[in-house]
Amino acid sequence: MATLPLLPEFDKPKLIGIARLAAQGESIREGHNIEYFTLPTRSLLNRVVSNRNLPFTWAINPYRGCEFACKYCYARYTHEFMEMSDVDFERKIFVKQHAADLLRQELNKVKKGEPIAIGTATDPYQPAERRYEITRAVLEEFAHHRGFEVGIVTKSNLVVRDASLLREIGQHNRVFVSLTITTVNPDLARILEPRAPRPDLRLEAVRQLNLAGVHAGVNCAPVLPGITDSPRDLEALVRAAAEVGAKSLFAMPLFLKPCSASVFLPFLEKEFPQLVASYRERYHDRAFLPPTYGKRLSGLIKRLRAKHGLRNDFDRYAERSHPDPADDDETQMNLFATGPTPHDPPRM
Repeated sequence: MATLPLLPEFDKPKLIGIARLAAQGESIREGHNIEYFTLPTRSLLNRVVSNRNLPFTWAINPYRGCEFACKYCYARYTHEFMEMSDVDFERKIFVKQHAADLLRQELNKVKKGEPIAIGTATDPYQPAERRYEITRAVLEEFAHHRGFEVGIVTKSNLVVRDASLLREIGQHNRVFVSLTITTVNPDLARILEPRAPRPDLRLEAVRQLNLAGVHAGVNCAPVLPGITDSPRDLEALVRAAAEVGAKSLFAMPLFLKPCSASVFLPFLEKEFPQLVASYRERYHDRAFLPPTYGKRLSGLIKRLRAKHGLRNDFDRYAERSHPDPADDDETQMNLFATGPTPHDPPRM
């Protein structure tokens, strides 16, 4: 005789859209608490819709989720669309299928002068790329076209693998690669960006790309108040970028979305408890710092670039690879004030 279930079975809510597609994804590999899934998708090239004045028109993200697990990552919200948690963003990585075929069908939507950014929400050269090569397939498709403006942002030296392909694309298109480096301190980088390649490897990637004829620069974003924003630490980064021949360097302050704060604030409590109160106050009812902070930061970076002879000839290409913070009129911050402040970075 069949027995009844111990608990009644209720109808589960039906998933729709990207959540349904994600649920149907096939597990590819599991290990080190990271699991990869296929992700059926109808579109690879996405028009950017935002109230902010973003410096690119189209975005391509070959993967959904990012294994680098950067504590400040602003893109964790993308997993919410799939009914997943912020932490799942770094543990469940979705590999987009048929990327090159989709791109081939969609490039006719792009008008002249509309920039395309690769890696706006997830790193296109994260560990999954070594095996699945979705980013390379996308670049191979671009190699068959001309007249496009393409920016790539990554924290991985794996991008050097595609140097010859990027040079080929650059013969008939505008191409720029931005290596994101938030600090040259490897110990600090390890706790901020646990699974990303070391800063020195990223700097060497900038050198190798430029030697190969691929324009590459440094993206210092985000700059973290009280952690990576001291003039001394920023100068170390600018100096290092100049030494490897970076074609540009720009910096952008941290913006903290709620999905990011849910991971970043507990991280602060563990690693930088003396900064928790300051961050809670600054980001209490906003995701962006006041424009005065950004202006001070921009002024400092400009002076440091001039000091170390780092020209910014390719600024507009570098900036297309990362969103800019919105302006607001909040109260002025006391950043870069003389003398010690509660926001001075700890000695690492």
